[in-house]
Amino acid sequence: MRLILLGAPGAGKGTIAKLLEEFDGSVQISTGDILRSAVKAGSALGKKAKAYMDRGDLVPDSLIMDIMEARLQEPDCQNGFILDGFPRTIPQAEELAKLLARLKLKLDFVANLDVPREVVMDRLTTRRTCCNPSCQAIYNIRNNPPKEDGTCTLCNHQTIQRDDETEDAINNRLETYKQKTAPLIGYYEKEGLLKNFLSLIASDTIAEIKKSLKV
Repeated sequence: MRLILLGAPGAGKGTIAKLLEEFDGSVQISTGDILRSAVKAGSALGKKAKAYMDRGDLVPDSLIMDIMEARLQEPDCQNGFILDGFPRTIPQAEELAKLLARLKLKLDFVANLDVPREVVMDRLTTRRTCCNPSCQAIYNIRNNPPKEDGTCTLCNHQTIQRDDETEDAINNRLETYKQKTAPLIGYYEKEGLLKNFLSLIASDTIAEIKKSLKV
């Protein structure tokens, strides 16, 4: 499958992407992951990206697209890919369309994960993340809690509430999403690629996506 996952912070894009990976071997691709991988590999593109990141600057779209082009041509993408949270803006979507055309790749569709605001707030304010950089397991203090002392069940490091998962920070993230990323919904609707999925229970959402894939 070749999908784009859209959705506000807390919509479950990462969870849905990982479950879809298990389904048919398609690989989850996020901008953050490919940037970190390119930097770690020390590639020419990675070194360029690192210079921006070290200065605290945003990596320009042109460089992100170059790194995305290289990533989509790696062997593990032959089975398909799930773009998690990318593109974020209409200019990125337009550049991605050109890239996919150049690589002769066609999207199945764009899955917009729709979640009520109160559910997003509840999910993110109750989320906890392992502070171990090599683990970073994610928990929810209600339905998937860490150990009683707040440590990770996998590596025993402390779990924390991230700075961007406080109520004020989440409100800011949702406002940024509304202004910059939500317009993609209209863009892909006009392209005839958009499908909407209620994203409350992951297994139900996966079943609906599979049905849309006619699997």
